[in-house]
Amino acid sequence: MSVPEQFFDTNVLLYLLSGDDAKADRAEELISQGGYISVQVLNEFASVAIRKLKMSHPEVREVLAPIRAVCAVTPLTEETHDLGLQLAERYQLSTYDAMIAASAFAAGCTRLLSEDLQDGQVLESRLRIENPFTGCPGA
Repeated sequence: MSVPEQFFDTNVLLYLLSGDDAKADRAEELISQGGYISVQVLNEFASVAIRKLKMSHPEVREVLAPIRAVCAVTPLTEETHDLGLQLAERYQLSTYDAMIAASAFAAGCTRLLSEDLQDGQVLESRLRIENPFTGCPGA
């Protein structure tokens, strides 16, 4: 599988379940191209889907199965954790956002697709934050 050098933040995956058709379609288009996610992204997605969207565990697994089929999943390691703490301190990111960025680095990605982080920011001169919903109605 040839995987693009893009990493998806949890919010991009959650838009697949959104009532916002423009953002849901955009998320589906991007994810279908492939890329990377982390175990943290899977955990956050499951937590929100179960707690806020009231989905069952089998429903969550059903939604995640095709995502996992097209996206490589990066593990959480001590090295990822250490880098995440450094990124949080250097760029004033939340711990969880910094761990997402650290996972993107570990995967060798050059783009981190996120609606929550600063669009256009470049971390460590090699990872660009991009809001994939810029230009979508309501964005």
